[in-house]
Amino acid sequence: MTALPALEELEAQMVQDLSLPLKSNLVFGEGNPEAKVLFVGEAPGAVEDEQKRPFVGRAGQLLNKLIENIGWRREDVYITNVVKRRPPENRDPLPEEIEAYKPYLEREIAIVNPKIIVPLGRFAMSYFLPDGKISRDQGAVFLSKGILIMPAYHPAAALRNPNLIADLKDAFAKLPKLIEKHQEIMERKLSEAQENAPKTPHSLF
Repeated sequence: MTALPALEELEAQMVQDLSLPLKSNLVFGEGNPEAKVLFVGEAPGAVEDEQKRPFVGRAGQLLNKLIENIGWRREDVYITNVVKRRPPENRDPLPEEIEAYKPYLEREIAIVNPKIIVPLGRFAMSYFLPDGKISRDQGAVFLSKGILIMPAYHPAAALRNPNLIADLKDAFAKLPKLIEKHQEIMERKLSEAQENAPKTPHSLF
């Protein structure tokens, strides 16, 4: 099964899974089903819930600009969230909600099979790097489960604090080079991992 039908089947399974918490609209991922870069946020907001699409509100508009700044299009990447339904009043997702949606995100990532994952914000980052700290690790690149992980500030945080936008632009500017040098970086870091057997992911940059 190719990526698109597999994603469509996964979405249908989520719609039918009545055990999943939160009863707002399901906001599944979208974009290139075979993207090299996958962006993942924490949960949909009000506009996303209304349109049933991820990152289409003000934060999504900033995300689009950041992607366009490096010469890419939104359609080139894949965009999703850890939790696929909007929590009430846009509150942070609860640990049990994240846990419930986790198996579906894992399958979604496996289907797309990206070279790089960009967690947007601390909740998404902690999913991949439990010991990470967004203020320290934003823009750094890690190796986790055979995939390069580059945490970045959530665009909503940059809208609240415009001082973060420059850091976000710098982080996004690394992505084309990470794609270009992906094989080289992976071989080097996998070799180091085998030699050192690290217990936690290590920053590459």
